[in-house]
Parts: sequence; C-alpha cells; structure tokens
Amino acid sequence: MKILYFFSAVMFCSLTSSAQDVMYQTPPKSIVALAEAPSTPRVSVSSNGQWMLLLDNQDMPTIAELSQPELRIGGLRINPKTNGPSRVIYTTKLRLKHLPDGKELLVQGLPAKARISEVTWSPDNTKVAFTHTSDRHVELWLLDVASASARLMPNLFLNSVFGKSYEWVSDSQTLLARAIVGGRGDTPILNPVPMGPTVQENIGRKAPARTYQDLLKNPTDEKLFEFYATAQVVKVTVTGRMQPLGQPGIVQQASPSPNGRYALVKYRHRPYSYTLPYTDFPLQVDILSMEGLVVKTMADLPLADNVPSSFDAVPTGQRGHNWRADVPSTVYWVEAQDGGDPKATASVRDKIFTLAAPFETEPQELAALPLRFRDVIWGNANVALVEGYRWADRKEMTWALNPTTKAAPVVLFDRSSQDTYTAPGTPYTVHNLTGNEVLATDTKGETLYFVGTGASPEGDRPFVDELDVATKKATRWWRSEAPFYEVPVAILDLNKRLLITRRESQQDAPNYYLREAKSAKLTPLTKFDNPYAAVGNLTKQVLKYKRADGVDLTANLYLPYGYKKESGPLPTLMEAYPVEFKNKANAGQVKGSPYAFTRLSWGSPIYWVTQGYAVLQGTSIPIVGEGSKEPNDTYVEQLTASAKAAIDEGARLGVVDRNRVAVMGHSYGAFMTANLLAHTDLFKAGIARSGAYNRTLTPFGFQAEERTYWEAPEVYNSMSPFTHADKIKTPLLLIHGEADNNSGTFPLQSERFYNALKGHGATVRYVVLPFEAHGYAARESIMHTLWEMNSWLDKYVKQPAAPAAAPATPDQSAVGAKTEGN
Repeated sequence: MKILYFFSAVMFCSLTSSAQDVMYQTPPKSIVALAEAPSTPRVSVSSNGQWMLLLDNQDMPTIAELSQPELRIGGLRINPKTNGPSRVIYTTKLRLKHLPDGKELLVQGLPAKARISEVTWSPDNTKVAFTHTSDRHVELWLLDVASASARLMPNLFLNSVFGKSYEWVSDSQTLLARAIVGGRGDTPILNPVPMGPTVQENIGRKAPARTYQDLLKNPTDEKLFEFYATAQVVKVTVTGRMQPLGQPGIVQQASPSPNGRYALVKYRHRPYSYTLPYTDFPLQVDILSMEGLVVKTMADLPLADNVPSSFDAVPTGQRGHNWRADVPSTVYWVEAQDGGDPKATASVRDKIFTLAAPFETEPQELAALPLRFRDVIWGNANVALVEGYRWADRKEMTWALNPTTKAAPVVLFDRSSQDTYTAPGTPYTVHNLTGNEVLATDTKGETLYFVGTGASPEGDRPFVDELDVATKKATRWWRSEAPFYEVPVAILDLNKRLLITRRESQQDAPNYYLREAKSAKLTPLTKFDNPYAAVGNLTKQVLKYKRADGVDLTANLYLPYGYKKESGPLPTLMEAYPVEFKNKANAGQVKGSPYAFTRLSWGSPIYWVTQGYAVLQGTSIPIVGEGSKEPNDTYVEQLTASAKAAIDEGARLGVVDRNRVAVMGHSYGAFMTANLLAHTDLFKAGIARSGAYNRTLTPFGFQAEERTYWEAPEVYNSMSPFTHADKIKTPLLLIHGEADNNSGTFPLQSERFYNALKGHGATVRYVVLPFEAHGYAARESIMHTLWEMNSWLDKYVKQPAAPAAAPATPDQSAVGAKTEGN
C-alpha cells in the first residue's frame, strides 16, 4: 500500500513571493519553560468510592511520531499499522490511590513505553480495562485493582477506528470487543491507473451538506474504508476465552444490555457518500443474543443525505438506539414527527419509543416532546430526565418522566441555553449494579442531585444541589468559596455529603481533596506542585467594562511578573473567540473564575507576559441578534465595537499602549483577526491560525450561522476577509496545519487568502505545519509556532517600524520541507 502526503513548512518574506527551506525553530527559553511544564494528571474514581486512578498524560509527541502513516477516509483518521485512530493523547502511567487514606500504589506490569487509552472500571470495581497501542496493534489489557498489577489479554487485536473498542458486560467477567477480522488478507492493492472517472449524481432531490474533511473520494477509498473499518464482535472473558458474535461488518458500536443477555450492534454499510462522513452512511441496528444469533433487526436506515441544513434538523425514521440503563433489556430510540425539519410547523417534534425483551411486541411510546430530543438520563422505575432544545431561540427544557406510568412529562427547567447564571447544573449519576450510569437519588427516589459550574456576576462558583422533584425546590449542599476555585469530581456518600473535589487558586496548582460538605473538613489526596513556579506567578485580573451599545464585556488581563504601572503602558496582545447570542443580557454574563489557576495550552497568548507584553486573554466578543434579527447581520460592527472597548479599558487602566496592540485568534478567532485588520486600524499586527477566510467555500452554513449562502449572500460576503483583502495593510501572520481536519477550515482557505493579500501588496507571512491537524500536537510544531509568533510580535508590535521584510529566515542551507512559490 502506498500512502502519499503533501506537506510543507513555508516561511514567506513579505517583500517576495519565493518559498524557503528552514529548520524548526525554538522560542525564548522562558516561553519554552512554560510550554514544557508537565500537565496535571487526570483522575477516575471507582463507583464504590474506594479507589482513585491517576492517569499521567503523554508529553508532546515528536514530529517523527506525528508523521507515521495515516489514512484520511470517511471522516476518519486511521493509522494503518495499528488499525486504530492516528491522533490520540495517550496516558503513559497509571497509579492507584486507596480512599479515604490516600495510600498510593504504582501499577506494575504495564507495557514498556505505554500508550494507554480507553480506560474503564469493571462494574464491580475489581478491575480496570484499558487499551495499549503498540507499534502494530491496539491491545486489550486488564488491571487487577487489589494487586495493582496489569496483564495483556493475548491473541486479541482490537479495531478502534471508531473510538471505544470494547465495553464491559454486567458480570464483570466478560467484555464485548470489536476485533480485527482474522484472515482478512492483505491491504487492498491500489492501482495508480484509474479505470474511469469518479462520478456523483443527484436527480432533483435537495441534499445540502456542510463542508467536511477527510471524506471518501473514489472506489479505492471505499475499499480501504471497508478493509480498516470491518470488525468482528467478540465476547471475551477475563480468562481469555473468546467467542465471535454475529457476522463481521463495519461495526460502529456493540453494547451489552444491562442484564448481559443481549448485544445492540450498529453496522454501517453501502451505499457510501463522497460528501458526507461515515456518521451519515446507511445504518443497520441489530439485537444479538449472547450466543451470537440475530434476535431482531431494529432498523435499516438509508444514507442521511437529504437532511435539512438547519442545526437541529435530523433524519426521518428511527435514530439514537440505545439500552435503557435502569432495566434489564429494553431498547429505546427517537423518531422525528416533523419530517426532521425544525422549520416545519409541528406541536410535537420528537417521540421516544421503547421495546423490551424478547422484542416481539409493538414498540411503546414513552413521551412526546415539543422540542428536539437531546438526551435522556435514566434513573429508576419512577423517574428519568429528558432534555430537549430548539436552536432558533436557544431554548432548552428538561422534563421529569415516570417510565412506568408514562404520564405526561413534568417540566423541571425551561430556560435559555445561553443564560449561564440560571443553569441548574448537570444531573449527577452513579453506576448501578450492572455498571450502567443512572440518576443518583435519595433512598425514596424523590430527590435528584445536580453539579454545576455556578456562573455568577462574581465568576464561576461550582456547586452541588439537591432537588425535590415534586416541589421543584433546590437546596444547595455546597458552593465553592473565594479565594479558591473548587470543582466537584465525585460524590462518595450522598447521606454524609462526602465529595472528592479539585481545588486551586491563582497561586496553587490544582489538587484533589476529600471534602465533607457538612463539616467543611478538607483532606488533601494529592500534592501536585505549581509547574510554573520557576518563571514567577501568573496572575490575572478580570476586567469588566461595557461596549458602546451597553453590552457588558469581560477580559482576563495578565501582566509581566513584577510590572509596576508607573513603568508605563505595555505592548499588548489581545486574544478572543467570537460567540453568537440571541440576548444582550446573556451575552454580557461573566465567564470563568477569577480564582482559577492559570493553565497554559499550546495555543495560549499568556506566554507573552514573559516577553514584556500585557495580555488580554478570553476577551469578550459577543455577536448579538435579538428577536427576528440574526447575530451575523451586524457582525462587523459588533466585532469592531467589542475590540475597541477592550483596548479602551486597558488604556484607561494605564497598562495597554493603544499604539502597540496585536490581535490573535485560532479557527473562528483567526477569522475574527482577519476581519479586524480589514475593518479597523486598531492593531499593529495580527496572528491568525488555522482559520477560514472565504465563506463562499462553506456555503451551507458555518459556526452558528445556519442560513445558506443563497439565503444571505450579503452576510457571507461582508463577513469574508477574503472579500476585503485589498483593505488589509496591517502585517498579518498566517499559520495553518497541513492536515487540518476541522469542518470548513481547509488549508486552502489560508493558501488562497495569502495569495489574495500578496497580490494586493500586503505584509503577510504564511507558515504551513507538516502533518498537523486543526490543533497542533508535535513538540517541533508547537515550539516553531511560538517562535513565529514571538518574532512577528517583536518586529511589528514591541518595536513597531514601517512595514519591511518578515523576520529573518534562519540557516537557508538547512534541510526542511518545501513548497512551490508563485
């Protein structure tokens, strides 16, 4: 098999159109130290509350690791060597902590250079299953909790191209796995000589499609997709005994029933699409016995290529099949009652149906919903929660449902999804005896529990509430208090109000604690150090100010360590990501917490406090369209007003030099950056990473815009920086991952935008990162990106001068990736 890649790492000088070969560069040491700081381990708590599993994350992979073979087909990214996903953030080490004493055990027997993922507790909490990706296979491993030792399940190679490749059965002795089919033969031989053209055809039927990446392109891709996606469902015991269930196929999911007697299996099949990902391919849903016989075919759904382009549009027919978590073996699903079109007039949008074993009777209607179904959380015979939504006005509702009486659902919450101050939180769930997640209730089943972020004018203050379903009255158990930011992770005992929380402050790194909510007693479980201590405290100030039209705005202000205001205003880097709202009041609500520990991701702007910049991070850019008006009808005006308000507030405080401000953004933030340079003179430079700049290339909607180009051409044109390329005179750095997998942000967007800017004499630099997707991963890529940004800011912002050549290109004799210049 031959896999071809097109890649380049280009650095264009602003006064020429030639391309250059360069080596990866490294930013200043203070930035490197922040970027390389170790991440805080993740945790997973056993359902019985007796163990906490700590998972140490993988450091940044190398470009050599990232450049391993990759197939991009059907909306998937596959490593053909392992038959698994090609881009995974792995766990490298496992540790067990016994609760409540906190005694730690390092897990023994792990594979060398472990690459762990898909970590799951057994229903009885005596074992933990996980996958390890070797150089050739995805393997299944078991961790025995009592002995803290791990072992390989031999002779089983998993097919994990669709993600989770196994599930526990309720007996804790058996797992259902998707395995590579034995004897499947060699990889299909790819004939480089075509047998004919590739043809697509539509005959008079509306089939709108958004812009997707990594799609099938020809019959060869179809064969490769089938080769790597085909799997055999296998029942495997913890002792290693295996039994195949049913026939091989493109198995997307295989889930055991709560009582372990059946398996719900979902198969994708032909005909495929060249304009849609695998999630829209035809789907057959079967129920199999644990002996491998087909008990019932629930549905065989066609290609979903005629779904309206509206955000809450859905296919007709059955969808969303799954098991009820609270009963032995009952399947539920949803069916649209409005043809799947939210713009159609209908008093009932969706209905929920159920069918119990032995699956021979007529389905039972469980509930009729006036909104589109979003989710159902099962509790017990007397209570379940159903969530619904409507995109047009951001309305969401939650109903309490009695699954036994099937009485009309009772509305618990009716609110705007964008009103964070009134958000009731997320229903807290626990694992029942079969290992399935169900609603946590009191002994009588009359009280539910909610965990929320606690958004408020003072910032986020996470909480735990208990809710009386009958009276709808909520009682607050506990709430995070200043000067700390504390998040509930698990409830160990409902009656004692015993929690595990993650607690942090601006100076204290996140650590885990045992909290007794009744007595306020707090016992530390971990002692992770501040990873940034060597470079001084990263402290933030939450700014609150108003836009010219009265909308409340916020931004997080970071200043260099030891900075004093009498030193004068600073060169400034502003970062933002626009968000659409249907209500001005909701748009102005405070986001985040002033007490949270500052954690730097690879794409953060906060690195530049070490270089003497003031940083405005998370700057509010709300785009509001109330009533019948859509937010994007006045996008440019609101964008400009928000940016100006942030700079004005920083200048008022005396810390922002309004003559030395740069703006940066990633993805939709890059789109914002280009627009600000096209329509304002507020900035000395811009940095746009992995953006989309020509909205005619995403004609069936983008971001929160669901109107098509033909319905609102003036909006698409006015919002496209490409249309206004002749107006951009401010220096702009464009960076894009060569293998961008995000919908709509094809690298072509940056390539064409660069050419448009270059053609109009702009000062612009275009960097393409080999093998990188929408988010950057390799250490070399991240360090080089930080170097590019730092060089650009220093040249055009810190010491601004008349536009000249881009930052000097290092070592022209270095061997690097190439691209053609125009």
